[in-house]
This record gives sequence, C-alpha cells and structure tokens, in this order.
Amino acid sequence: MEETILVGDDLMRGPPSPVVPKEIASHVLEGVELCDGILKNLFLCLQINDIEPFCQDEIVLYQQCVAKRDKEIRERLQDSEYKLGVSMPLEEAKERVTQLQSELTLLERRMILANGLQGMEGFRQRWSLHGQLGDTRKRLEALNNGMAKRESPSSPGPVEGTTPAAKKRWFV
Repeated sequence: MEETILVGDDLMRGPPSPVVPKEIASHVLEGVELCDGILKNLFLCLQINDIEPFCQDEIVLYQQCVAKRDKEIRERLQDSEYKLGVSMPLEEAKERVTQLQSELTLLERRMILANGLQGMEGFRQRWSLHGQLGDTRKRLEALNNGMAKRESPSSPGPVEGTTPAAKKRWFV
C-alpha cells in the first residue's frame, strides 16, 4: 500500500474558510476553536524540518481542526442571518438583503475576471471566490427564510398611551 505524503497545497482541498462579516463576528466566533495553536505548531515544524514530509501529523491535525471550525462557523453565520431576518425591523432587514445581493453581484463579477487568470494564482482566486459565493448565497437564503418566518404584518402595534420599548442596536 502506498503512503500519501501531504503538502501545503493539500490544505486547499474543499471550500476555503468562510469570511465572517465584522458586524456579526463577535457573536459568530464566540467560543469557536480557531486552530491558531495547531497552526503555530505546523509552522514551527516546517521551520525546524524545512520540508513537509516531516510534518505530516501537524498537517493532518490542522486539516481536521479547520474542517470542524469552518463547519461550525458556516452554521453560525446562517443561524445569525436567520435570526436577524426574524427579529430585525423590516426596513433594516430589507437593507441587509440588498447589501448581501450587492456582495453577490460583486463576487460574481470578480469570478468572471478571475476566470481569465492562468496558473496557480488564477486557481487560488477562483477557489476563494467560489467559497465566498457559496457562503454569501447561503447567508442570503437564511436571511430571506428568517424574514419569511416572521409574524404577519397585521399583528397589533403598541397600545396608544404606552411608551415603545427601547430601540435595539442590531450591529456592534
């Protein structure tokens, strides 16, 4: 049986790590293992040994940690967008939908431009953009699902003579 030797490019299998918007980053990243200790060990191993075949354990550990981390972050991103869709004031939620649709359009245009690039640089850009496109589409879908789930707009408003609740801040 042949033994497979992993190299740095093997870390680019599967989708890239999700990009977390700064306005919801604190909520999404709270309590998530960021794999920074494992990454430090991998870099230390590469610095000491100078070549990848001597760092197989570190590469495998980092791959596993990143896969788990990315899955958890993607789930939290979609959950956050869903909750925003359900609880945000309707006008702000519609603005957020428009913002995500604009991001999608920009990413699609960048993907078209990246298709013209050759070699490894073109591959890396397409790989990264493909992941961002997928994540943004899923976030937009979750936001729309949250907006669809909200109660009917015919629900009664505040009773006259009472003061409305304090205005919520939706982004930090």
